[in-house]
Amino acid sequence: MPLKKHILRLIGRREFVDFPELNLNGMEAKIDTGAYTSSLHCESIDVVMENGNTVLYFSLEQDQRIPHRFENFSIKKIKNSFGEMEERYVIKTPVKIGRKKILTSISLSNRDSMRYPVLIGRRILKGRFLIDVNILHTGGISIQKLKHLINPKKA
Repeated sequence: MPLKKHILRLIGRREFVDFPELNLNGMEAKIDTGAYTSSLHCESIDVVMENGNTVLYFSLEQDQRIPHRFENFSIKKIKNSFGEMEERYVIKTPVKIGRKKILTSISLSNRDSMRYPVLIGRRILKGRFLIDVNILHTGGISIQKLKHLINPKKA
């Protein structure tokens, strides 16, 4: 099956992202092509049994009073920033980078020691974005629009 063609958009080394289903908007994310998966900072994670089902609850720094609830989640071994394997809970949720809204897998981890609460890995970036490490916060400008801005006579 051929890969779906996407309109490529230009992003910088850091971008503001939204997680609509988690009611998180304008979170600054580090764009990291060295990481395969994306990660979101969580304060607490609990797994409980409810009516015979395993349910994941987690809270975010911004809204500790309101835990998020997921019945569909997985546990995966993921390399941390030190290159060590660790087990993490992974959820599927939409993430919005600029104008693109993408359903993706996000690992939940404590990123207190990291500068940015969100890390966007190459799995979500591949085939959708080009990254220019010299710029920040582009909002995902389309490559077609960028060509027009750079050379309006040829566009």
